[in-house]
Amino acid sequence: MVAHQRAAVRAMSTQPSSSAESPKLSGIVDQISTLTLLETASLVQLLKTRLNIQDIAMPVMAASAGQGAAAPAAEEEKVAEKTEFTVKLEKFDAATKAKVIREIKGLLPGANLVEAKKFVEGAPKVIRENVPKEEAEKIKKALEAVGATVSLE
Repeated sequence: MVAHQRAAVRAMSTQPSSSAESPKLSGIVDQISTLTLLETASLVQLLKTRLNIQDIAMPVMAASAGQGAAAPAAEEEKVAEKTEFTVKLEKFDAATKAKVIREIKGLLPGANLVEAKKFVEGAPKVIRENVPKEEAEKIKKALEAVGATVSLE
């Protein structure tokens, strides 16, 4: 690849150019054409620093960068705006199983003790969906107090 770049630079330097081609510039081009790719990159960086040249983004790059920046911002808003959660029973402590069953019985509308027991034994299971944040945290706190592991999604 470096040889290809050198050949391209030599071809450019041997092509007829404007009548004002300076031998000094021709000598500089000849010297640059002998540099490796890494040396050329270092040269460009050094010239930018010495001449105080700032990087200019290409218009296409700026447009795609703008779109890329907009997507994370939109995701951030979605996370910040999340007001409803799914409360999920992940697991429970076997020693406190009876307490967890009683708590679940109170949380599941119309559930009797047998249904609550089957529900707890089938963990991980979703307890409630689309619950407001405050209520979801209240449920989580109550279940964790009796030995359950609960996640909010």
